[in-house]
Amino acid sequence: MCRISVFFDTFQLKSVFNQKIWKHVETQMKRLTFFGFFLVWGCQAFSQSFELSETAEHYQISPNQILRIPLRLKNTSDKAQIYTVRVTKNDLGDTQKGYFCFGNNCLDATVEEFSRRLEPSETLADLSYSFESGMQAMQSAIKIEVFPKGSHTEVVERPVSLVVEEKPGRSFIFQSKEITIQDVYPNPVQDQAIIEYKLHHETSKAKIVLHNVLGKPMGDYELPSTETRVKISADELVPGIYFYTVYLNNSGILTRKLVVRK
Repeated sequence: MCRISVFFDTFQLKSVFNQKIWKHVETQMKRLTFFGFFLVWGCQAFSQSFELSETAEHYQISPNQILRIPLRLKNTSDKAQIYTVRVTKNDLGDTQKGYFCFGNNCLDATVEEFSRRLEPSETLADLSYSFESGMQAMQSAIKIEVFPKGSHTEVVERPVSLVVEEKPGRSFIFQSKEITIQDVYPNPVQDQAIIEYKLHHETSKAKIVLHNVLGKPMGDYELPSTETRVKISADELVPGIYFYTVYLNNSGILTRKLVVRK
C-alpha cells in the first residue's frame, strides 16, 4: 500500500507539473501569435504604396535652357489613392525658375504642389517639373517629396542636383538606368545636328520631337536601341530658335534649345 501511495502521489505531482508547463507554453504561443499579427499588420500599414521612377539625382544643363524632370508615379496599392508631389526650390537663383507641367500644360511657378487621384496599378506618366536654368553658371538643388493624402509618414524624398555650366560641351545631359544622352552638337547648327545616346534596355522606346517656339512639331526622330546617334536635319528649317524634347516610353524627360543659323 505504501508503494502504491507513493507511486500515485508521484504521478499526481508529474501531472500538475506538466499542466503548469503546458499553461506556460500556451501563454507564450498566444503572445507570439498576437505579436505576429501585429507585425504583419504593421508591415501592411507602413509599406510604401507607390513608386517614383525615372527621376535622376543629377542633371547638367547650360544657361538659358529648359530641363524637364520626369515625375513618373505609380500606385502600387490595392485601392485608389490621392498622391501629392511637392517640390522645395529654396536654392534656385534669381534668374532661375521651376514649375510643374502636365503634358504640354504648365502651371504657374508659384504652385509648389500637384495632387492627383490614381486607381490601383495606375501610372501618372505625363507629370514633369520644368527647370529654367537662368543666365548664369551655378549649382542649384531642389527636393521632391511624394506622399499619399493623409499619410505624412509615407513620404519619399528625392534630392535633385542641378548644375548649370557655361560650356558643358558634349557631356551627358541626362543619365538614368534606361538611357544616357549627350548634348546636341553643333549648336548653333546650319545643316545637320547630332545627338549621341545609348538605350540600356532593348525594350525601352525613345524618340526626339523637334518643335518651334509656338510648340508646332517640326520633326520626329526615333531612337532605336541598335543605334547610338541620331541626326537632326536643319535643311528645311528657317533660321531661329527651336526646342527638342526627348521622350522615353511616351514620357517627356528633357527639353533643350537648338539654334538654327544660315
